[in-house]
Order: sequence, then structure tokens, then C-alpha cells
Amino acid sequence: MKLLAFETATEACSVALHVDGQVLERFELAPRRHAELSLPWAEQLLAEAGIVRAQLDAIALGRGPGAFTGVRLAIALAQGIALALDRPLLPVSTLQALALRAPQDAPRILASIDARMGEVYAARYLRVDGELQLQGDEAVLAPETVRLADDAACWFGVGSGFAAAEGHLATRLQPRLHGVDAQALPRASDVLKIAVPAFVRGEAMAPELVQPAYLRDNVALTLVEQQAARAAKQAS
Repeated sequence: MKLLAFETATEACSVALHVDGQVLERFELAPRRHAELSLPWAEQLLAEAGIVRAQLDAIALGRGPGAFTGVRLAIALAQGIALALDRPLLPVSTLQALALRAPQDAPRILASIDARMGEVYAARYLRVDGELQLQGDEAVLAPETVRLADDAACWFGVGSGFAAAEGHLATRLQPRLHGVDAQALPRASDVLKIAVPAFVRGEAMAPELVQPAYLRDNVALTLVEQQAARAAKQAS
């Protein structure tokens, strides 16, 4: 099995290649350089593995949520390659990929990405038989409205959402968290950990059917709207 993966939904740019159980990856904190790096990295990984694009079985990608331009880039790159090769796509939640950054022994994980404008993207996961199961829905919301399950269990927090708004999310949930990694970012290698078994299960899909997960109703807010939203939050 040969899969190529892109993850560009955050300030991190990442491309990974799975070739018969072996994984190669390029990863860098590269704000505003994702478009510049992604395709050259993909070609480098293919060359390093000694294969060509035509040998790929499918293309995997982080489909968001995350930065609008980054999410669109990953989908555009993956769709372009897949359509040219007549290959399917394997879209993976960026939050689920991020959740894999938590320790292997963490059974309950809250993954969160800074969504800007005083909000975070967040999703809860339970680790069951080694796999992450989404609890509820992915959401974009203010840090003060993020909720955990109504029990006494502790969770592990992972992602830049825990550093957003001066760490408000981590501070508010601290009694329910047994650890936090606010520096963790999603990686293409983690996208592959989800995409590989999905491919085996026959869950790959036609490129034109893949949709981004923006979560926000209006992902292209004008500067005036953004300023108004910030002013309203400060006044509340």
C-alpha cells in the first residue's frame, strides 16, 4: 500500500508518505509557506522511497478544521494529484490527527486548535481498542463554553487551543485535565495512521466528493466583521 498525505490546516506544514508499512515525513513550522513547500516535499519523499506518483494507491489529507487557506490548500493539492492519477482520496479530521499527539496511555483526549477571533476548534475523543472515537461533534466555540463529559473522569488536552486567549481553556478545565500539550500540532504522519486502516476498510472516496470542514458558517469574514466580532466579545 502506498499513500501520500498532506496536512496544512495550521501553521505547521507537513507531508508524509506511507510505502508498505514504512513512513517518511517532512514537517516544519512554516506560516505562509505551505504552498511553496508541499509539492516539492512530496516529490522528495517519492524520490527517497524510489517510487513515482503513478504507483500511489490513494491520497490522504487533513480536511480541517483549521486555517481557511491551509485547509483549501490540502484539498486542492490532494484533489489535483488524485484526479490526474484517477485515484481516490482519504479525508481525515485534522482534530482527530491532532488527538494522536496525546500520550498513548491517555484514554480521554480533548483536541483543540486556536481558531482566532477569541474561539477554538475542539473535539473530544475516547481511545477504544487503540482507536479514537469522536464523542459528540467537532465545534468552533469560545473557550469558556467548551465542555467535557458529565463525569469525574480526567482528560488530556492537546493542541494550540490550550494556548489561545492566554491559556484560558487550560486554566478553566485544569481540575479535569491530567496533562496538556499546548505546543502539539497535527502532522501528516498522524493523518496516515488514520487513513491507512480507512483505506483497508474501503473508505476511500472520489476526489470530487471531499468537502472541507470549516465549521464556521462564514469563513471569509471581512476585516470590519472581524473587528466587530472582537469588539462584541470584549464588551460582553
